[in-house]
Amino acid sequence: MNVLAASLSAALVLKPGVTNMNTAKRIYNVLFISVFATMLGLGVVSPLLPIYAENLGATGIWLGIIFSAFALSRSVFMPVIGRISDRRGRKWIILIGMFAYAVTSLTYLIADSVYSLTVVRLIHGIASAMVVPIAMAYIADLSEKGKEGSRMGNFSISMFLGMGVGPLLGGFLNDTFGMDSVFYVMAGLSAFATLLVAISLPEAKPGSFAVPDGKPIPMRAIFTLPVMRGVMIFTLISALGRGGMMVFIPVFGPLIAISPFEVGIVLSANTFLMALLQVPIGRLTDTGNKVALIVTGSVIAAVALAAIPFSGSFWPLLVITSIVGVGGAIQQPAIMALTVDAGRTIGMGTSMGAYNTIFGIGMIIAPLMGGVFMDSIGIDAVFYVGGAISLIGTAIFAVLMRRNAREGTGGNVSESG
Repeated sequence: MNVLAASLSAALVLKPGVTNMNTAKRIYNVLFISVFATMLGLGVVSPLLPIYAENLGATGIWLGIIFSAFALSRSVFMPVIGRISDRRGRKWIILIGMFAYAVTSLTYLIADSVYSLTVVRLIHGIASAMVVPIAMAYIADLSEKGKEGSRMGNFSISMFLGMGVGPLLGGFLNDTFGMDSVFYVMAGLSAFATLLVAISLPEAKPGSFAVPDGKPIPMRAIFTLPVMRGVMIFTLISALGRGGMMVFIPVFGPLIAISPFEVGIVLSANTFLMALLQVPIGRLTDTGNKVALIVTGSVIAAVALAAIPFSGSFWPLLVITSIVGVGGAIQQPAIMALTVDAGRTIGMGTSMGAYNTIFGIGMIIAPLMGGVFMDSIGIDAVFYVGGAISLIGTAIFAVLMRRNAREGTGGNVSESG
């Protein structure tokens, strides 16, 4: 993993507060490995948490509440934490967040009701707000103009690999050692990431991450930046459409005679494909039409999502969810490139916080909405509605970005397609 991270960091450029190329590489390598370990810990739990919650008496709507609690607290704190990191530095925020990850992982073991599990998820969401978005902002600071897609795509591998390997490992641990072992492993991985950041991650000088004039714009002004507005609208509706997949696939699996381990394989294949495609798609993003890539990827993922109820068994479900992963991989580097470009105006911590906040809002609503459809109509409706919403959101995004480009108000939209 260290070799992979080192090879991907070779072309990073230096920014104020980063003293030399070796320091830049070390920042990249440490964050790559740390985020991989943290996301691996989350991925270990993902296919099993719905089952764990159901064992505590969770209905469909309670499943939605439990998963939404994580996204709720994450979304509330990310904008504030992002802006603080622009002015006060990033390392200490990441360090506190990763330590909180480790501690919170163990509290899952003492949750004895849907209420206490919801509280644990709220705390876990706060920790998450301090890790991945801030690490993304750190890497964005080291990305030169015109290479945003490949740089952010390369770094995204750490997240997708972690989430891809995690469900496989989680299913194996559950089947071999029992459910409790999953949470111990999640805590151990987070503790390892905490130590790595504490020992090896350098901190830039305070203020070196801020926007050029040193004064991040007011939060409300973010919505007046056309590129950022388009990104946030697409991100929200995309999360609404596909946000329930990770929650309800583990519930859908047993209905077609799929074991927890096979559910882990299904979820892993989706994220593995996203990880593998980040490098080539990221390079294409730097030279291609970003809006076209976003629209194409989103349409592919939306159609595949709506086809999930037709799977009927393990292999068809594996193929369909893999197609969802391909669609996500096509759109992800382009979305991140537009977000980085906006960050040069409003501050990287602010732009990454805004992006992740809007995504989090979608992830709050999606499981709740899916739980309502599951309880009132049936679980198939979760995927039908999700696919339809994704297609509608894609159309709205395409029209908005086309209008911005035509009116010349899209910032760098003309360069982005």
